[in-house]
Amino acid sequence: MVYTVTFNPSLDYYVQVNNFKSGIVNRAISERLVVGGKGINVSLALNELGNETVALGFLAGFTGKAIKDEMKSLGLNYNFLEVDGKSRINVKIKGNNETDINGTGAHVTAKDVNTLVRKLKTMLKSGDWLIISGSVPASLDELTYANILKRLKPVQGINVVVDACGKLLTETLKYRPFLIKPNVYELSEIFSLAESPTIEQIFACAYKLQNMGARNIIISMGGAGAAMVTETSQSLYVRAAKGQLVNSVGAGDSMIAGFIHEFSKSHNYFSALNYATAAGSACAFTQNLATKEQIEYIESLML
Repeated sequence: MVYTVTFNPSLDYYVQVNNFKSGIVNRAISERLVVGGKGINVSLALNELGNETVALGFLAGFTGKAIKDEMKSLGLNYNFLEVDGKSRINVKIKGNNETDINGTGAHVTAKDVNTLVRKLKTMLKSGDWLIISGSVPASLDELTYANILKRLKPVQGINVVVDACGKLLTETLKYRPFLIKPNVYELSEIFSLAESPTIEQIFACAYKLQNMGARNIIISMGGAGAAMVTETSQSLYVRAAKGQLVNSVGAGDSMIAGFIHEFSKSHNYFSALNYATAAGSACAFTQNLATKEQIEYIESLML
């Protein structure tokens, strides 16, 4: 079973505005409202690929109810905890450029996190996947994910994936997550790299992350593809398929879903990285998360 954890789920309001200008009234030409949050996106992508998942995390208020109702309509399994406040609404303005305004989210306490950990301990079994991804609400600190992994250490044989930024990610490495997936910008932030690091620098930093405890590391590089360092001492690189960027939201989450989907079948790092890169690219080339058929078409272009 694959379990995803999203601390800060959202309703994402996409609005298309031609020639968006600040300081004046802009008219939308189209709009849509979808559920969001990195872990939820992973569950949605895995569900599309035929993998059963359970989405966990925290929901609050009328927006939380709307998120739950939408996930139910999409046929997703979920087991969220109700907390105080309101789940966030993120505004995604699409025009000449992409402009995102992300809300703050619900109020999640240490007590709420404790309840989540107890729930996970009753659910997780050897061989399961646990994906913890995205930001945490302002009420929690950068040790939140590390503390969860510390308390889950007695649960043997689970494959933990962490997709987060800065210390929220690096503090988990001592607990040896199976996979982490920083993008090139997050990697540059961790190691204070130049704006456009070379592939040699990217691999060098990936090995540093491995020395810090991560077992496998994927560095996503957008249109440039993805690099990977594995616990079997492989250094892998896959070029991304060429295409028109439509929407970057969810591309990294689709990569994680694609990797888990393929690796669970083949246990081959290269084929899993290739499929993951195809999934991320397919997502970037479409308005929504990609379908299985779209992913497999993009993968065929990469062979």
